[in-house]
Amino acid sequence: MNEKQKSNRMWWTLLAGPILAFILIVAASVYFGFITQGKNVEVIPQMVTDSTPYQLVILQIWLLFVVMKSMKRDGLTWKDIGWKLADGQQLWREVLIGAIPGVAIALLYFYVLTPILTSLQKIWDYVPAGAVLTTLGSAIIPFAIANVLFAPFVEESIYRGYGLTRLLGKFSQPAAIALSIFFFGILHWTGGFWYVLLVGIVAGGPFAWLRMSRKNIIAPFAAHLALNLVETIFIVLAIKG
Repeated sequence: MNEKQKSNRMWWTLLAGPILAFILIVAASVYFGFITQGKNVEVIPQMVTDSTPYQLVILQIWLLFVVMKSMKRDGLTWKDIGWKLADGQQLWREVLIGAIPGVAIALLYFYVLTPILTSLQKIWDYVPAGAVLTTLGSAIIPFAIANVLFAPFVEESIYRGYGLTRLLGKFSQPAAIALSIFFFGILHWTGGFWYVLLVGIVAGGPFAWLRMSRKNIIAPFAAHLALNLVETIFIVLAIKG
């Protein structure tokens, strides 16, 4: 495989998530349209929305397959993309270094940024204001599986691991980090324009910084896991009233 083919594969790997998310929404719309047999078509959008947590599970499993396939074709191992400790680093310390900012981002998101996000969505967005948390909490078990068990490992492996490793071989460090933030943000495009910016900058930025400063994926993985775990707990508590 020549370098041009590897480059093309890298871009498709980084775009695999947003593309599949679109395909899943279309497939869900067709499926619910079929089972309703064209009756009560007004309920189809809500049915598609309620299926989002299940779509997320499928998306994460598919992305895991994609990154593993891409790594194999590019001759990369898990250690090559950052799943290793540098000399002198300790696992517990890297986990702690990542988990603390992860929890801080989660608290910032729920107590400060969510009201701002909702206000911006009321001005303009392609999703209803405040719909993100309601959608994610529509089926909490599959959402927790996707958000806690899969997403931190899979998304860090793609965006701060494989993607950033490959991007750094083509661009300057600031450009590579910016591109990784962009692709991580648009993975979440179903949450709306402002949600894409929020996730990309507020989460993707610190995760990329941890990846570069700690020289491993363990720290950003811990941050991502802590953020998603706190997010899931908040959503469960919100559902319970």
